[in-house]
Amino acid sequence: MNDERLFPATVMPDKDWWHALWPDPDAVLRAIGIEPGMDVVDLCCGDGHFTRPLCSLVQPGAVWALDLDAELLDQAKQACAGYPGFHAILGDARELPARINTPVDLVFIANAFHGVPDKIALSAAVHDALKPGGRFAVINWHRLPREETVVLGKPRGPDTGLRMDPEDVRLAVEPAGFKLEDVVDVDPYHYAALFVRISAA
Repeated sequence: MNDERLFPATVMPDKDWWHALWPDPDAVLRAIGIEPGMDVVDLCCGDGHFTRPLCSLVQPGAVWALDLDAELLDQAKQACAGYPGFHAILGDARELPARINTPVDLVFIANAFHGVPDKIALSAAVHDALKPGGRFAVINWHRLPREETVVLGKPRGPDTGLRMDPEDVRLAVEPAGFKLEDVVDVDPYHYAALFVRISAA
């Protein structure tokens, strides 16, 4: 999809290397604290690679999957067919609080935060969508040169200059009413910065 509303360098990659990069999305989600009964948002969900395991892991909780790309969202819908707690939302991540009908326990975003033009504003939207004490999980590429992040024999991921280290993410998220709680390494090339909602920003 080529849409001017998309965050830069966040177009959904080809499935072959995406699945090679993340062969066990369930393990990634458990590492960031996903548990049964949670209500969760998969922000910028793409084709649902993480959404379907989210639906399975949080049962009987609910999952909202939000994306701007109708074709990708349809793929996520197909992947999550049969899960009664699944809700698909076609829309902009920055409109999140207005697009869900109840505060949630956790908002998850993978491989898109680096391209957000106004990261504090997006973090504020996430803040307003969370329950008190809710969490924001940001999965990012480590700040490695792109030529070093090789999947299926080719360099992958955003340009080196767009990559953020955990401190960069902290400075973009905490002003919106969060505190960095933990940074979890996610092999082979990512980390998850985990924030807790601490105030009414």
